[in-house]
Amino acid sequence: MKNIFATTLLLGFIAAAILTFKTYQGLKPAPKSFHEVLSDSQNLQILDRSGQPLNVTYQNNWNIHHNLQLHQFPDFLKKAFIISEDKRFYQHLGADWRARISALFTNIKAMRAVRGASTITEQSVRMIHPRPRTIWSRWLEGFEAASLEKHFSKDEILQFYLNQIPYAANRRGVLQASRYYFNRDLDTLSKKEMLALIVLVRAPSRLDLWKDTKKIEGSIARLIEQLIAKNIISKTEKKIILAQSFKLDKPTLDINANDFVSHVKTHPFIEHAGWPNVRTTLNSNLQANIQKMLDSRLKYLAPKKVNNGAVLAVDHQTGEVLAWVVAGKENDTPARFIDAVTSPRQPGSALKPLLYLLALKKGWSAATIIDDAPLIESVGSGLHSYQNYSRQFYGEVTLRQALGNSLNIPALKTLQYVGAAEYLEFLNNAGFKRLDKHVNFYGDGIALGNGEVTLYELVQAYSAIANRGVFKPLTIFLEGMENEPQRYISSPQAASLLANILSDPKARQMEFGEHSVLNFPVQTAVKTGTSNDYRDSWAVGFNYRYTAGVWMGNLDQRPTEGVTGSIGPALLLRSVFSEMTKHEDTRPLPIDRELRKYDLCQDTNQIKQTDENCETYTEWFIKGTEPKIKLRHAKKESIKLRQPVNGLHIAYNPRMPKDVQAFEFFIGGIDEDKKVEWDINGEVVKTNGGKYLWQLEKGQHSLSAVVFDGKTKIATIPRTEFLVK
Repeated sequence: MKNIFATTLLLGFIAAAILTFKTYQGLKPAPKSFHEVLSDSQNLQILDRSGQPLNVTYQNNWNIHHNLQLHQFPDFLKKAFIISEDKRFYQHLGADWRARISALFTNIKAMRAVRGASTITEQSVRMIHPRPRTIWSRWLEGFEAASLEKHFSKDEILQFYLNQIPYAANRRGVLQASRYYFNRDLDTLSKKEMLALIVLVRAPSRLDLWKDTKKIEGSIARLIEQLIAKNIISKTEKKIILAQSFKLDKPTLDINANDFVSHVKTHPFIEHAGWPNVRTTLNSNLQANIQKMLDSRLKYLAPKKVNNGAVLAVDHQTGEVLAWVVAGKENDTPARFIDAVTSPRQPGSALKPLLYLLALKKGWSAATIIDDAPLIESVGSGLHSYQNYSRQFYGEVTLRQALGNSLNIPALKTLQYVGAAEYLEFLNNAGFKRLDKHVNFYGDGIALGNGEVTLYELVQAYSAIANRGVFKPLTIFLEGMENEPQRYISSPQAASLLANILSDPKARQMEFGEHSVLNFPVQTAVKTGTSNDYRDSWAVGFNYRYTAGVWMGNLDQRPTEGVTGSIGPALLLRSVFSEMTKHEDTRPLPIDRELRKYDLCQDTNQIKQTDENCETYTEWFIKGTEPKIKLRHAKKESIKLRQPVNGLHIAYNPRMPKDVQAFEFFIGGIDEDKKVEWDINGEVVKTNGGKYLWQLEKGQHSLSAVVFDGKTKIATIPRTEFLVK
C-alpha cells in the first residue's frame, strides 16, 4: 500500500510539474498598455484640416475610430453589462472560479453546454490573445486574466472591453454596434436598445437584429429578470421595456469623402504627411454642405437623365483642396466605383479660355477682330460644317466677345493663329497630362474641347489663371507635400486680362443674354462647357480667392437630355461660391497694374481721338498690343477650296427629280467682288464670288478653279476629285 501511495504521489507530482511547465510555456505576457494592443491594427487615419476623421474602416483587428472613456458610457449600460456577463467583476481577481464550477455542474446536468463562465477580464484576454475554444485555452485564460488584473485597474479593463467587444459585420465595441443597428449614439438609446446590445454579445451572428428582431426578445426578458433581482429596474419598467419595438436605421457617415480618402491613400507622398494620422486640407463643413447642394441639384435634373456629378473646390492662393464631392453612385453599376473628379471626360468649351490665353500670350488683344462666319472642314471622305450653339453667325467680333459668348468658329480661327501643336504643348504645361496623344489625333476639335481631361486638371489650370499665370499643383496635405516647382504658363497681364473677360457680363450677352446665370453677385470669372451629345456639362470659375469646378453627366457614358453647362452645373457653381464666401469680406478680381486702358470707337475699333465724336467702349491692353493706326485683325482666312474636298463621296437620290439635286462648290477666303473660273470636267464656268451651285451627275468628277481680282490672278485651286454615287 505504501508503494502504491508513493507511486501515486510521484505520478501526481510529475503530472503537476508537467501541467505547470506546459501552463508556463503556454501563457502569454500581459500587454504593457492597451495602446500597445491596438498598435497592430491598420491604424491609418485620414483627417480633415481641423482633425475630424474622414475614413472609418471595419476591416481592422481593433476598433481604433470609436473609442469612449468609461464615464461616457451610460450607467445603466455598464451595470446591465456586468450583471449579464460577470456579476462578480469587481470582486474576483480575473477568473471567477466559483462561477466556473457552477457552470460545470449545470452543463453536466444538462448534458450540453448551457452556460459559460468567462469573466469580462477573461473575454478581454481572449480578444488580446485569440486561441481555439478548448478546455486548455480556458485554463490558460484564467491565469492570463489574473495577470491582466495586476497590470490594469478594473475600470481600465471594463473600458477596453466595452470599446472592443466584437459584434456582427466586423463592428467592435458598443458604440459601433449602436450606430450599425440604430444609427445613433449610446446616450440616445432606450433601455431596451441597450439591453439588445448586451445580449447580442453572446451570439452576434445568430441574434443579428438585421436578420430578425424577434429572436432576441426571450434573452432580453431573462436579462430583465436578473436586473429586477438586483433592483436596477422595476417590474413596472419591465412591462414598458418589453412592449417597445426596435426601429433599425442604416448607418450613414456624417461626411461623405470616400473618393477623396481613396485618392489620399494612393498618393505617393502620404508617408511624408504625418503618417499614420494624415492631416488633409479638406474642409468637412464645406464638403458636407456642397454634398447636400449637389445631391439636391442631381435630384432636380434626374428627369433629364443626369445621374452623376462632382464638385472640386480649392483655395488657389494656397493650392489647397477644400472640397472633393462626388454624387450619384448609389445605383448598382460598375460606374459607382469611378471617381468623377479624376475621371477623364470631354470638357467642350470649358477648355477655350486656355486657347485664348495662349493667343493673348502670342500678341493678340481683347479687341482683336475675328470673323464669325460659316466654316466647313473635311472629315475623311465627308464634310463637317461648324456651328455656334445658337446656330447664329455674328460676323466680325472681338476676342472678348468670341470668348465671352463661347463662339466655335472664332475658336477654330484662333487655333489656326496659335498652331495646334503649340496649343497642345501649352495645355500639357498647364497640367493636362491626359492629353498625351499626337496632335493629329485631336485635329481642329482640340479647340472645341474634344480631348478628354479631368475635373481635377481643369480646376488646377483655372487656379493657375487665377494666380496671375503661375501654375502650382494642387495640394491635399497640410504638411509634408512635395510639389513640383511653380512655373509661369502666361504673363500676369495676360492672365489678368483673361479673368476680366470671363467675368464680364456684357461680353457674353449675345449668346447668354443680359441676365445670365453666370453673372455672379461677387465678380467671378466663369466658363461653361458641354460635350458632344450632351454627355458632359461643366461650369468652372474663380473669384478673388477660390476656384471651383462642377461636372455633371453619367459615369456610364450615357447622354443626358439636352443638359448644357449653363442649364446644369452653372446654378450649382453659384451656390458653391456663395457657400465659400458667406463669412468673408468679398472683393473684386484685381486688374494687373501693367495693363493699359483705352476708349475705342465702336464703328472703327480705333482709339478715340480727343476731338472725335463717336460711341465708345473701354478695353484693356497688354503693353505692345494696343492699337496703333488701325486695330489688329485676326489673320484673314486663306483662299482655299472648302467643298468639295478631294475624295468626297456624294449620294445621289434616285427618288428625287434630277433638276432639284445640286451641290454647292465653295471657295473660302475671297470676297463677292472677286471673279472665279471653275473648270468642271474640262468645262469652264465663270461666277462672281466663291460659290457655285452645280447640278449633280452620277460618276467620277474633277474640279479646279482660278480666282481673279479684276484681271489679276490671285489664286489657283488645284484639281480635286470627287464621286457622285
